[in-house]
This record gives sequence, structure tokens and C-alpha cells, in this order.
Amino acid sequence: MSSTRTARPPHAQECAAPCRRADASRNHERILIAARAVFVEDGPEGSLDEVARRAGVGNATLYRHFGDREDLIRSVATHVIAQVADDAESALAEEDDPFEALRRCLRAAASYGIGAVLHAVRGRFAMDEAFFAVRSRGTAVFEEIMRQARESGQLRPDVTLDDIWGMLAQLTRPPPCGDRTGFDARAARYVELFLAGLRAPAPYELPPASSDPPSASPEPARRR
Repeated sequence: MSSTRTARPPHAQECAAPCRRADASRNHERILIAARAVFVEDGPEGSLDEVARRAGVGNATLYRHFGDREDLIRSVATHVIAQVADDAESALAEEDDPFEALRRCLRAAASYGIGAVLHAVRGRFAMDEAFFAVRSRGTAVFEEIMRQARESGQLRPDVTLDDIWGMLAQLTRPPPCGDRTGFDARAARYVELFLAGLRAPAPYELPPASSDPPSASPEPARRR
């Protein structure tokens, strides 16, 4: 008694590989988003099992996309900085008011918990070129937004990009041992207070800036 195999329709064969790629891409994005949330809440040693659970994938899938914890942390940081750069480019293109563009950028960066994300990265390893490429792109567009805001008379002239990133890093990093309940809402409020202090005219001059690099601008480890 012979059996016959039903051939797959040609269109099903043609879409199989693209569908697998689309599923893999969605899983990759879900893992990055889940990992960012876990690292913001619990620091860089947050549970990878919890990352997989929140992403809705198995541990094998997580490790298929990211070889180890360091790879995942680096990828999360690069992903967040790329989102910040994308948001800044959109704000610059879409907002007529440059200070509103700056406000939009800082609020978006705060929503990613950027202070906690960059703290997880700093000093752990030499980051790859992809991170520094997206950081350079974000820096360039932030500087342009600040230039326009200064020229419009809305941004106080003594504020630097290092000031903004340094403060944003501090305002959007949850306390290490404190209650993190409602921190996102508090961080959003802190950012609005910070923005109010950035507006010109300034009531007084700022003290001189420190020569130390801001905590939100991690530098690569020295190569031996």
C-alpha cells in the first residue's frame, strides 16, 4: 500500500524563509526591550531568565540571539542610543520650536531609562564600533538642536551637552536600594524641572564645569 505526500504549495515554500526571518527579528526586538526593562529595574546582573520570560521566548532563543550577558548588555545600550538618536532626528525635522524639540528628546530618553542603561554599560568592557557610531549620530543631532535653541534665545548659553547628558543620567537612574515603585513618573517630573532650569534668561551663571567626563558618556576601555 503506497502513500502519497502532499507537496507544499510553491507560495508556502517561497514565504517560509522570510517568515522565519521576520519571527527572528521580532524575537530579537522583544528580547532587547525586555532586557532594557530588567536592567533598569535590577541592574546589569538582572535575571536573564526574567528577560526571556518577559520577551515571551525560551532561554535557548535568547542565547541564540545573544551569546552571553555582556553581548546582551552591549546590544541593549546600542539599541537605546539608536532610539534616542532616531527620536532626536525626528524632533529636529518635525518641531518648529527648537526648545520643544529639545524637550521632546529628553522626555523620550528618560522614558528608556537611559541613566540606568548607560550605568549598566560603563566600565564593563570595550564597546564595539556600532555603539560609538550611533552615539556620534545622536551627539551631532543633539548639538544641532541645542544650537538652534540657543540662537532662538530659549536655551541658556552656558549649558553644554555634557551638562545635559550628565543630569539626564542622574535623573533617570533608579536609586540602587530604594523603592522603585513609580520611579518612571518621578523621573518624568524631574526631567520637566530640569528643562525649566535650562530656559533662558538664566537668573544666575552656572559654576565652572568639572573636567571629569559625564557618567552618561562611557569611554572605551584602553586596548593593550
